[in-house]
Amino acid sequence: MAQSSARKSTNLTIDAVLVRSAKDLGINISRAAEDGIRSAVSKTMADQWKQENQASLKSSNDFVENHGLPLARNRLF
Repeated sequence: MAQSSARKSTNLTIDAVLVRSAKDLGINISRAAEDGIRSAVSKTMADQWKQENQASLKSSNDFVENHGLPLARNRLF
């Protein structure tokens, strides 16, 4: 996923103790939130892709299990 330099101001409700701890540790809360959201988006997109392509992946795996790798005879190792 490409990282964008454009920023959008937003409001978040975050546990007060967590915010205090982050500030005490010098953590950039906005950047940490952005990193966490980016990670969640990436994971969710990957999970959705796997779900959407589950039948195709199973079909491909079943083919290899039943017939072997299509070009296995051309392997030099």
